[in-house]
Amino acid sequence: QVQVVESGGGLVQPGGSLRLSCVASGSDFSLYHMAWYRQAPGKQRELVARINNGLITSVVDSVRGRFTISRDNAINTVYLQMLRLKPEDTAVYYCNVQFDKEYWGKGTLVTVSL
Repeated sequence: QVQVVESGGGLVQPGGSLRLSCVASGSDFSLYHMAWYRQAPGKQRELVARINNGLITSVVDSVRGRFTISRDNAINTVYLQMLRLKPEDTAVYYCNVQFDKEYWGKGTLVTVSL
């Protein structure tokens, strides 16, 4: 059983920045595939960024050049650095773990608004 806890969400103005963190429990963290998803109000959940156990990353087109996913295996943490935020980035952001099965955090809300 993997516990997943996100943090770092909040209210930010357009053009601002936030860094989200996700801590996932377990001694095998370095083997986990990790991802960030988001769900905007009234929309389906979408994949935002992925980082696998070999540190290969990918991001969705809409955030490419603005968001960066990274991980620190020493502290069981994955980050999503979000720059130049736009109102359309407003969503609940969820951390996802793929190992023996999928695990999800409860989400952290990012609101981009004046």
